[in-house]
Amino acid sequence: MKSSDLTKKYNVAAPRYTSYPTVPYWDVENWDQGKWFSSVRQSYNESSEDGISVYIHLPFCENLCTYCGCTTRITKNHAVEGPYIDAVLKEWQMYYRVLGGKPRIREIHLGGGTPTFFSPANLQRLMDGIRSNAIILPEAEFSFEGHPTNTTPEHLKSLYDCGFRRISLGIQDFDPLVQEIINRRQTVEQVRDVTLAARKLGYKSVNYDLIYGLPLQKLSSVENTTAEVIKLKPDRIAYYSYAHVPWLKPGQRRFTESDLPAGDEKRALYESGRDLLLHSGYCDIGMDHFALKNDSLLAAARAGRLHRNFMGYTHQYTKLSIGLGVSSISDSWYAFAQNVKTVETYLKNIAENTFPLVKGHILNQDDLVIRRIILDIMCRGQAILPPGNPQEFEFRERLESLEQDGLVEISSNQLRVTPAGMAFLRNICMCFDQKLWSNAPDSQIFSTAV
Repeated sequence: MKSSDLTKKYNVAAPRYTSYPTVPYWDVENWDQGKWFSSVRQSYNESSEDGISVYIHLPFCENLCTYCGCTTRITKNHAVEGPYIDAVLKEWQMYYRVLGGKPRIREIHLGGGTPTFFSPANLQRLMDGIRSNAIILPEAEFSFEGHPTNTTPEHLKSLYDCGFRRISLGIQDFDPLVQEIINRRQTVEQVRDVTLAARKLGYKSVNYDLIYGLPLQKLSSVENTTAEVIKLKPDRIAYYSYAHVPWLKPGQRRFTESDLPAGDEKRALYESGRDLLLHSGYCDIGMDHFALKNDSLLAAARAGRLHRNFMGYTHQYTKLSIGLGVSSISDSWYAFAQNVKTVETYLKNIAENTFPLVKGHILNQDDLVIRRIILDIMCRGQAILPPGNPQEFEFRERLESLEQDGLVEISSNQLRVTPAGMAFLRNICMCFDQKLWSNAPDSQIFSTAV
């Protein structure tokens, strides 16, 4: 089947599978904080030597990027920084008590929002508070997301002194028309200056986020942006498909579907950018990610150690991931829990000494089996189909069309994603999503796969 025909056939609404079950299908009625904390202790006791991951959500931005699907709070009032950091540190102390001692930390990521909205001094205070109640493993890796226009040399130095060696910059597209409609502006020179300053200080990894499928985006803008990125040679690139979900993110109503490249046109944007990257020494990894040949992410992928969680792909696996701050999601492997989504409610809960958790999911045995299959497909491009599973016939029936189209190969109980199928990982994973098939939504809740 031709590429264009595959695009039309499989361009359906599909989850991104940063978790299974996906958030809309969490069984919130069977979840409570007692069950959640029990799963946290179980996970921690089973893997305390391996360490934990900590994600800290810093939601504030001075301006709204209209493409953004993250939980943000738009303000130019920097007085919000102090109270929010106080609350995050108090939430960390609450988890510290749940774990019963100083946890060993393998990974910390500051996401947002815009972490570099916060002053270097406040970020230093945040990290001092986190590290004072933890044991930092020798191989621990700290990373943060920065905006090229407000990541200062002081930010870079302060976070470097705190142990950060990885930085991710949101680029999206350098085209002025695209930047105008998505309200996200940065120049090539600004990105270059932050990149060079980070490397001069000793940061060992620079990642750029790019997006294809943005409003008014043309093949020429993708080619020009990718060419500029290649000149700067970041160690990693996350090349995401724009997710158009205006029913969830009203800011996306600034433009309409008529402004968006779709179908074959959108696919051509991705393939053009991908080909330029592959011809410039980058290797594709999992879904939407590229890395240079000496990068640890690529080494992990080739060794079968690649892992994927709510923070994206990582070369380090931790069983327990704790999310701090507004909207953060925690994962014990056996359960998920999410914090409240408004700053006011979050601050109120913390002030009242209550965990700011709003919902979650306890995974049953079937969930755990399917979670492993989907994770293996996303990270390794292959999976074992468990024999005797009650849903085995349904899995194979759904996979039949993808096998005929050359996207997967199935031998006995082994599934392997073909090179052509790597562009359709979300569709392949959908075949195993028992929650989705058992309760198909009445309206669209996910962005399209292509």
